[in-house]
Amino acid sequence: MRPRSRPRRSSTDQRAVEVSPESDPERCGLCGRPIPPGARASRHHLVPKLKGGAKLPTVLLHQVCHSAIHARYSEADLARRLSDLDSLRAEPDLARFLSWVRRKPDGFHAATRRTAKLRDERPRR
Repeated sequence: MRPRSRPRRSSTDQRAVEVSPESDPERCGLCGRPIPPGARASRHHLVPKLKGGAKLPTVLLHQVCHSAIHARYSEADLARRLSDLDSLRAEPDLARFLSWVRRKPDGFHAATRRTAKLRDERPRR
């Protein structure tokens, strides 16, 4: 009997992501590591929803990778100059993070803090 694919929900995106057990696991669009079943993952809007990207493409990322993006860059920066994966990977600050996270296990997750630059720019909620 062939196992069924099962829906997986991420911590921030409540839409089910289909994971087929007989296929390769999905890969993070940013770091390239596999996203194992049960790992924290979410969809990243390449152009932020607030900047007109609600119906534009998204990419599946590890939650730690997604959090790293939003901890370092404002919505305006993401919309203006970082609206594709290549430009995100080319950013020096994010490149250091990617070098670090690629050495972690595929399901790794850690809390992420906002950078000092963004803490100063954005008011606290």
